[in-house]
Amino acid sequence: MSNSRRQRWRKMKKQQTSKTELLLQSQELWCINACSRFLNRDSQNSRIWILNGKDGEISALIIQSNQLLLPVLCGRKIPFPHFLCSIFGTVPIHSVQGRKEDATILECELEKIGLFAAESNDYDVMCIDHAPSGFHSAGPAGLAIRKPQAADMDALAALHAAYEQEEVIPAASEFNAAVSRLNTQRIFSKEQMLVAELNGRLVGKINTNAVSFTRFQIGGVYVHPDYRGLGIARRMAGEFVSDLAAQGRGISLFVKKSNVRAHRVYQRIGFEVSGDYRISYY
Repeated sequence: MSNSRRQRWRKMKKQQTSKTELLLQSQELWCINACSRFLNRDSQNSRIWILNGKDGEISALIIQSNQLLLPVLCGRKIPFPHFLCSIFGTVPIHSVQGRKEDATILECELEKIGLFAAESNDYDVMCIDHAPSGFHSAGPAGLAIRKPQAADMDALAALHAAYEQEEVIPAASEFNAAVSRLNTQRIFSKEQMLVAELNGRLVGKINTNAVSFTRFQIGGVYVHPDYRGLGIARRMAGEFVSDLAAQGRGISLFVKKSNVRAHRVYQRIGFEVSGDYRISYY
Protein backbone atom coordinates (compact mmCIF):
# COMPACT_ATOMS: atom_id res chain seq x y z
CA MET A 1 0.00 0.00 0.00
CA SER A 2 1.40 3.40 -0.96
CA ASN A 3 2.26 5.99 1.65
CA SER A 4 -0.44 8.35 0.28
CA ARG A 5 -3.10 5.68 0.88
CA ARG A 6 -1.98 5.16 4.46
CA GLN A 7 -2.42 8.89 5.09
CA ARG A 8 -5.75 10.56 5.70
CA TRP A 9 -7.01 14.10 6.07
CA ARG A 10 -8.72 14.76 9.38
CA LYS A 11 -9.83 17.80 11.32
CA MET A 12 -7.26 18.69 13.93
CA LYS A 13 -8.19 17.55 17.42
CA LYS A 14 -7.15 19.40 20.56
CA GLN A 15 -4.60 16.75 21.50
CA GLN A 16 -2.91 17.22 18.11
CA THR A 17 -2.29 20.92 18.60
CA SER A 18 1.33 20.54 19.73
CA LYS A 19 2.35 18.39 16.76
CA THR A 20 0.57 20.73 14.37
CA GLU A 21 2.43 23.66 15.90
CA LEU A 22 5.78 21.88 15.44
CA LEU A 23 5.10 21.45 11.72
CA LEU A 24 4.20 25.12 11.38
CA GLN A 25 7.33 26.18 13.26
CA SER A 26 9.47 24.14 10.86
CA GLN A 27 7.96 26.05 7.91
CA GLU A 28 7.55 29.42 9.60
CA LEU A 29 9.83 31.38 7.27
CA TRP A 30 7.50 30.73 4.32
CA CYS A 31 4.10 30.57 6.03
CA ILE A 32 3.82 33.44 8.49
CA ASN A 33 0.18 34.01 7.48
CA ALA A 34 -0.67 30.38 8.24
CA CYS A 35 1.17 30.53 11.58
CA SER A 36 -0.63 33.74 12.52
CA ARG A 37 -4.04 32.29 11.62
CA PHE A 38 -3.22 29.17 13.63
CA LEU A 39 -2.22 31.18 16.69
CA ASN A 40 -5.31 33.40 16.45
CA ARG A 41 -7.81 30.77 15.31
CA ASP A 42 -11.41 30.71 16.49
CA SER A 43 -13.96 27.95 16.19
CA GLN A 44 -16.44 29.98 14.13
CA ASN A 45 -14.19 31.14 11.30
CA SER A 46 -11.25 28.73 11.28
CA ARG A 47 -10.83 25.07 10.38
CA ILE A 48 -7.58 23.11 10.39
CA TRP A 49 -7.19 19.85 8.52
CA ILE A 50 -4.10 17.72 9.10
CA LEU A 51 -2.62 14.89 7.07
CA ASN A 52 -1.29 12.13 9.27
CA GLY A 53 -0.43 8.47 8.95
CA LYS A 54 -0.77 5.43 11.15
CA ASP A 55 2.24 6.54 13.18
CA GLY A 56 0.36 9.71 14.15
CA GLU A 57 2.94 12.06 12.63
CA ILE A 58 1.58 15.12 10.86
CA SER A 59 3.10 15.66 7.42
CA ALA A 60 0.93 18.49 6.03
CA LEU A 61 -1.97 20.74 6.89
CA ILE A 62 -4.47 23.11 5.34
CA ILE A 63 -5.96 26.02 7.25
CA GLN A 64 -9.28 27.53 6.24
CA SER A 65 -9.58 30.98 7.80
CA ASN A 66 -12.70 32.86 6.80
CA GLN A 67 -12.47 32.89 2.98
CA LEU A 68 -8.79 31.89 2.72
CA LEU A 69 -7.15 28.51 2.24
CA LEU A 70 -3.57 28.37 3.53
CA PRO A 71 -1.73 25.15 2.60
CA VAL A 72 1.39 24.05 4.48
CA LEU A 73 2.30 20.93 2.51
CA CYS A 74 6.11 21.00 2.79
CA GLY A 75 6.29 20.48 -0.97
CA ARG A 76 4.83 16.98 -0.69
CA LYS A 77 2.39 15.31 -3.03
CA ILE A 78 -0.84 14.79 -1.09
CA PRO A 79 -3.88 12.52 -1.32
CA PHE A 80 -6.93 14.37 -2.57
CA PRO A 81 -8.48 16.49 0.24
CA HIS A 82 -12.13 15.46 -0.13
CA PHE A 83 -13.20 18.03 2.45
CA LEU A 84 -12.54 20.72 -0.17
CA CYS A 85 -15.74 19.73 -1.97
CA SER A 86 -17.87 20.57 1.05
CA ILE A 87 -15.92 23.76 1.78
CA PHE A 88 -16.50 25.22 -1.66
CA GLY A 89 -20.14 24.17 -1.43
CA THR A 90 -20.77 26.28 1.67
CA VAL A 91 -18.07 28.98 1.90
CA PRO A 92 -17.19 31.51 -0.85
CA ILE A 93 -13.44 30.85 -0.83
CA HIS A 94 -11.65 33.97 -1.99
CA SER A 95 -8.04 32.82 -2.33
CA VAL A 96 -5.39 30.19 -1.86
CA GLN A 97 -2.09 31.55 -0.60
CA GLY A 98 1.20 30.24 0.67
CA ARG A 99 4.63 29.02 -0.35
CA LYS A 100 4.47 28.77 -4.14
CA GLU A 101 5.17 25.05 -4.23
CA ASP A 102 2.40 24.33 -1.73
CA ALA A 103 -0.13 26.72 -3.30
CA THR A 104 0.47 25.17 -6.71
CA ILE A 105 -0.10 21.67 -5.35
CA LEU A 106 -3.42 22.73 -3.82
CA GLU A 107 -4.45 24.52 -7.02
CA CYS A 108 -3.93 21.27 -8.95
CA GLU A 109 -6.12 19.41 -6.47
CA LEU A 110 -8.87 22.03 -6.83
CA GLU A 111 -8.75 21.68 -10.61
CA LYS A 112 -9.72 18.01 -10.18
CA ILE A 113 -13.13 19.17 -8.95
CA GLY A 114 -13.48 21.81 -11.65
CA LEU A 115 -12.27 24.84 -9.71
CA PHE A 116 -9.78 27.03 -11.53
CA ALA A 117 -8.07 30.18 -10.27
CA ALA A 118 -9.28 33.39 -11.88
CA GLU A 119 -5.96 35.14 -11.22
CA SER A 120 -2.59 34.21 -9.71
CA ASN A 121 0.28 36.42 -8.54
CA ASP A 122 3.80 35.28 -7.68
CA TYR A 123 5.94 36.98 -5.04
CA ASP A 124 9.40 36.82 -3.50
CA VAL A 125 9.55 36.23 0.24
CA MET A 126 12.14 38.63 1.65
CA CYS A 127 13.58 38.47 5.16
CA ILE A 128 15.86 40.37 7.51
CA ASP A 129 16.96 39.26 10.99
CA HIS A 130 19.04 42.24 12.10
CA ALA A 131 18.82 46.01 12.33
CA PRO A 132 18.66 47.58 8.82
CA SER A 133 21.13 50.07 7.38
CA GLY A 134 21.33 52.63 4.61
CA PHE A 135 18.11 54.53 5.29
CA HIS A 136 18.95 57.36 7.72
CA SER A 137 19.57 60.01 5.07
CA ALA A 138 16.83 58.91 2.67
CA GLY A 139 13.90 61.12 1.81
CA PRO A 140 13.34 64.83 1.14
CA ALA A 141 13.96 67.60 3.65
CA GLY A 142 11.17 67.92 6.17
CA LEU A 143 10.06 64.29 5.91
CA ALA A 144 8.65 63.01 9.23
CA ILE A 145 8.12 59.34 10.03
CA ARG A 146 5.77 58.85 12.95
CA LYS A 147 2.99 56.75 14.44
CA PRO A 148 -0.50 57.58 13.15
CA GLN A 149 -3.03 59.37 15.31
CA ALA A 150 -6.83 59.15 15.35
CA ALA A 151 -6.97 62.50 13.56
CA ASP A 152 -5.13 60.89 10.62
CA MET A 153 -7.90 58.38 9.91
CA ASP A 154 -9.37 60.02 6.80
CA ALA A 155 -5.98 60.53 5.17
CA LEU A 156 -4.88 57.06 6.25
CA ALA A 157 -8.02 55.48 4.80
CA ALA A 158 -7.40 57.24 1.49
CA LEU A 159 -3.84 55.87 1.35
CA HIS A 160 -5.00 52.39 2.25
CA ALA A 161 -7.76 52.48 -0.37
CA ALA A 162 -5.22 53.45 -3.02
CA TYR A 163 -2.92 50.65 -1.83
CA GLU A 164 -5.69 48.05 -2.06
CA GLN A 165 -6.69 49.15 -5.55
CA GLU A 166 -3.12 49.14 -6.81
CA GLU A 167 -1.71 46.07 -5.07
CA VAL A 168 -4.43 43.86 -3.58
CA ILE A 169 -7.78 43.83 -5.39
CA PRO A 170 -7.87 41.23 -8.21
CA ALA A 171 -8.58 42.59 -11.67
CA ALA A 172 -12.02 40.94 -11.82
CA SER A 173 -13.14 42.25 -8.41
CA GLU A 174 -14.80 45.53 -7.50
CA PHE A 175 -13.31 47.84 -4.91
CA ASN A 176 -15.50 48.30 -1.83
CA ALA A 177 -14.77 51.61 -0.09
CA ALA A 178 -16.67 50.70 3.08
CA VAL A 179 -14.79 47.42 3.52
CA SER A 180 -11.50 49.20 2.84
CA ARG A 181 -12.31 51.74 5.56
CA LEU A 182 -13.01 48.91 8.02
CA ASN A 183 -9.70 47.30 7.06
CA THR A 184 -7.93 50.59 7.79
CA GLN A 185 -9.58 50.87 11.19
CA ARG A 186 -8.67 47.27 12.05
CA ILE A 187 -5.02 47.82 11.11
CA PHE A 188 -4.91 51.08 13.05
CA SER A 189 -6.27 49.44 16.21
CA LYS A 190 -4.54 46.03 16.07
CA GLU A 191 -1.32 46.30 14.07
CA GLN A 192 1.89 48.28 14.36
CA MET A 193 2.12 51.12 11.86
CA LEU A 194 4.11 54.15 10.78
CA VAL A 195 3.16 56.93 8.39
CA ALA A 196 5.27 59.33 6.33
CA GLU A 197 4.32 63.02 6.52
CA LEU A 198 5.66 65.75 4.25
CA ASN A 199 4.60 69.38 4.46
CA GLY A 200 1.60 68.48 6.58
CA ARG A 201 0.34 65.76 4.23
CA LEU A 202 0.37 61.98 4.77
CA VAL A 203 2.18 60.56 1.75
CA GLY A 204 3.01 57.01 2.84
CA LYS A 205 2.17 54.17 5.22
CA ILE A 206 3.57 50.83 6.38
CA ASN A 207 2.24 48.27 8.86
CA THR A 208 2.47 44.73 10.14
CA ASN A 209 -0.18 42.33 8.91
CA ALA A 210 0.77 39.08 10.69
CA VAL A 211 2.78 37.88 13.68
CA SER A 212 4.00 34.28 13.88
CA PHE A 213 6.02 32.41 16.50
CA THR A 214 9.24 34.37 16.04
CA ARG A 215 8.60 36.80 13.18
CA PHE A 216 6.68 39.89 12.11
CA GLN A 217 5.30 40.18 8.60
CA ILE A 218 5.16 43.61 6.98
CA GLY A 219 2.41 44.60 4.56
CA GLY A 220 0.48 47.61 3.36
CA VAL A 221 3.59 49.47 2.20
CA TYR A 222 2.47 52.38 0.08
CA VAL A 223 3.74 55.79 -1.07
CA HIS A 224 1.48 58.18 -2.96
CA PRO A 225 2.44 58.19 -6.68
CA ASP A 226 3.23 61.92 -6.64
CA TYR A 227 5.96 61.33 -4.05
CA ARG A 228 7.71 58.24 -5.36
CA GLY A 229 11.37 58.15 -6.26
CA LEU A 230 12.34 60.49 -3.40
CA GLY A 231 13.57 57.87 -0.92
CA ILE A 232 10.41 58.00 1.22
CA ALA A 233 9.74 54.26 1.06
CA ARG A 234 13.32 53.40 2.05
CA ARG A 235 13.30 55.81 5.01
CA MET A 236 9.86 54.65 6.16
CA ALA A 237 10.68 50.93 5.81
CA GLY A 238 14.07 51.37 7.47
CA GLU A 239 12.65 53.07 10.55
CA PHE A 240 9.80 50.57 10.79
CA VAL A 241 12.11 47.56 10.53
CA SER A 242 14.39 49.10 13.16
CA ASP A 243 11.44 49.36 15.56
CA LEU A 244 10.38 45.77 14.88
CA ALA A 245 13.90 44.35 15.12
CA ALA A 246 14.31 45.99 18.52
CA GLN A 247 11.41 43.80 19.72
CA GLY A 248 13.53 40.67 19.18
CA ARG A 249 11.80 39.12 16.17
CA GLY A 250 12.79 38.54 12.58
CA ILE A 251 10.96 40.45 9.85
CA SER A 252 9.53 39.11 6.61
CA LEU A 253 7.44 40.40 3.72
CA PHE A 254 6.48 39.31 0.25
CA VAL A 255 6.69 41.49 -2.83
CA LYS A 256 5.52 40.91 -6.39
CA LYS A 257 8.33 39.57 -8.54
CA SER A 258 7.54 42.24 -11.13
CA ASN A 259 7.91 45.12 -8.64
CA VAL A 260 11.55 46.02 -9.31
CA ARG A 261 11.36 49.33 -7.44
CA ALA A 262 10.15 47.67 -4.22
CA HIS A 263 12.82 44.97 -4.46
CA ARG A 264 15.46 47.68 -4.71
CA VAL A 265 14.10 49.51 -1.64
CA TYR A 266 14.14 46.41 0.55
CA GLN A 267 17.51 45.15 -0.66
CA ARG A 268 19.10 48.51 0.14
CA ILE A 269 18.15 48.22 3.80
CA GLY A 270 19.27 44.60 4.08
CA PHE A 271 16.40 42.29 3.07
CA GLU A 272 17.29 39.10 1.20
CA VAL A 273 15.09 36.84 -0.92
CA SER A 274 14.40 33.54 0.85
CA GLY A 275 11.68 31.86 -1.20
CA ASP A 276 8.67 32.04 -3.49
CA TYR A 277 5.10 32.93 -2.47
CA ARG A 278 1.85 32.68 -4.42
CA ILE A 279 -1.68 34.04 -4.10
CA SER A 280 -4.40 32.64 -6.35
CA TYR A 281 -7.88 34.17 -6.44
CA TYR A 282 -11.13 32.23 -6.96
